[in-house]
Amino acid sequence: MICVSLGRTRHSAFLECHKQLAEQKAELVELRVDWLRKRPDIGVLLKDRPTPVVVTCRRKEDKGLWAGDEAQRQAVLREAIIGGAEYVDLEIDIARSIPRYGKTKRIVSYHNFDETPIELYDIYHKIVQCDPDIVKIVTMANAPSDNVRILEMLRAADVPTVAFCMGEFGTISRVLCGKMGAPFTYAGFSSEREMAPGQLTYAEMRNLYRYNKITKDTKVFGVIGDPIAHSMSPLLHNTAFRKTGTDAVYLPLRIPPDFLEETLSEFDTLDISGYSVTIPHKEDVLDFVNTPDLQVDLIGAANTLFKRNGEWQATNTDFDAIAETITHAISPDGTKKLELSGKRVLILGAGGVARAAVAAMQQFQAVVVVTNRSKDRARTLAQELDCLAIDWANRGAEMCDILINCTSVGMHPKVDESPYEQHWLREGMLVFDTVYTPENTLLLKHARMRGCATATGLEMFVRQAAKQFNLFTGKEAPVDYMMETLRRYLSAAR
Repeated sequence: MICVSLGRTRHSAFLECHKQLAEQKAELVELRVDWLRKRPDIGVLLKDRPTPVVVTCRRKEDKGLWAGDEAQRQAVLREAIIGGAEYVDLEIDIARSIPRYGKTKRIVSYHNFDETPIELYDIYHKIVQCDPDIVKIVTMANAPSDNVRILEMLRAADVPTVAFCMGEFGTISRVLCGKMGAPFTYAGFSSEREMAPGQLTYAEMRNLYRYNKITKDTKVFGVIGDPIAHSMSPLLHNTAFRKTGTDAVYLPLRIPPDFLEETLSEFDTLDISGYSVTIPHKEDVLDFVNTPDLQVDLIGAANTLFKRNGEWQATNTDFDAIAETITHAISPDGTKKLELSGKRVLILGAGGVARAAVAAMQQFQAVVVVTNRSKDRARTLAQELDCLAIDWANRGAEMCDILINCTSVGMHPKVDESPYEQHWLREGMLVFDTVYTPENTLLLKHARMRGCATATGLEMFVRQAAKQFNLFTGKEAPVDYMMETLRRYLSAAR
């Protein structure tokens, strides 16, 4: 179950938004009455309420907005209990002073907006002494491993407990707390009114992560990177899970470089079954795996980790996705083979995608040339993969048959930039831009104006995700549906 936190400054707005949530099938709504400008009229808020409620009145020291004194605040909470609210939220330090009455259930809570303390079990046991129906422990995650500690505590609890971490690191625990036994989690009414750091919206919880479908048997996957908030991978994979009826959830997992190996080891206790890997971990993640495949050995970078027989294996689905995307651009109906022998391919960039592009093109006996704004990185890549390198300043003079942009130039929000001048393009070239936000980059617009064939990063992104989906689930991915979903989302986000 999802408890939707609702905070409004006027009683009428509370009532209207509560009605909207009921129409959206919300099962439980938290009324954050500390947001009201006037003293809360609990009777008005509880009368004819369309869903069960949690009444919460948070103090300023607990990041709430209550402006009155403490005696008045506690009086409001008592009114909610007398009024028959389904739940009332009582902080651990006042829970003993507000007795149980009627059918109202007591959520006894602890919040820490600075850290996830070591003594989580001690805090849990102190709350249990306060006659709770539900224990609530919410802390700030300062590292990915904080999620592991709070979820392990939750899994061991013998009193119904809601526990998760706040902040960007905390997303995994907000979604997985139900899998570990929490009776519900919390979500926001909308992204404009965040009740706590890192809080997901009701729509995200219900539609993207399908929280109410998650059980102890649900498989968990995720994408690791830093930053990660912009990733479209959760949308693609969760869409594919829903379309194919797969009992799984896919999460964004922000892991800073210094935390990588430690975090992946600790995440093993959460039974995570597979990872997509993005910047900056594509090379360093190889230290964690038991078995890299031939493509990973060739490229020196992985974008996928998956388990087979209890061991972590690594592959790089960018490799095949790049070749397939170029093949489709050359022959949309699939009647022509990809013939690149002797063709000259210029690759812009020297990161993980560029490495995959070099290896993929070499498999077709193309002559590969790399260039990068950092001359040393381009030369290192060329030496490692046995291709040619040129200076970034000379890229326009390189006569190529295929141009592949593997840099971030042209990516949202800098959509008015291109890594390659329009007058360098010539008719008959194939231009492939791996940037997918936006799909039609300035480079691709210029390429079409010059009569070039084009391939988009969106196509490649979906194809590599589809291959990951197959490795994760053993099922064929609904590629067309994933493509349509991503295009629709990006169009709506403009």
